[in-house]
Amino acid sequence: MMAKKVTFTLPADIVAEASAGLLLGEFNNWDLQSGASLKKQKDGSMKAILALEPGQTYQYRYLLNDGRWVNDQTSADYAYVSGYHIENCVITVPVEAATKPAKAKVVADQVAQADDLTKIEGIGKKIAELLVAEKIVTFKDLSKATAKKLKSILDKAGSKFNVHNPASWPKQAKIAAAGNWEELDTLQKELVAGK
Repeated sequence: MMAKKVTFTLPADIVAEASAGLLLGEFNNWDLQSGASLKKQKDGSMKAILALEPGQTYQYRYLLNDGRWVNDQTSADYAYVSGYHIENCVITVPVEAATKPAKAKVVADQVAQADDLTKIEGIGKKIAELLVAEKIVTFKDLSKATAKKLKSILDKAGSKFNVHNPASWPKQAKIAAAGNWEELDTLQKELVAGK
């Protein structure tokens, strides 16, 4: 895994009169010789950038040239060091999942291609959500589903849903997929009248 650049910033109010400093911690064995030099910024704060291993947790502190050991008040966590009666700052370098953007794209594609299944007589918002969860997201998907499969999805969802009869849904979906809205309207009126 590639090292990740992490910026450490010590605010101006902590820096005070110090003109230089070192960032020391477990990443450099608290060694003064290999400490990272802090660069003073225009706003009076100090900064250092280190390349650290993602997924690792490190303790660290700042040593300023006025002799003070100081902590970063914005640190996410602190570790008490018994014997020294001090607290070290703690940082955990985040691991970035490489698969996130790809997965997000797949979901976005599915959403972009989804049809409004509630246009089918007998399908409400909740049932549409059940179907989407079963990867039935378009009219075409629904037209290919068997009444038996649809019934099993409803049965699995419980008594609130298994009272619905999905027998006409594939036929309605086929008409909707073809864009024949007048024909669908006629069929739906017949279905409502026949209930």
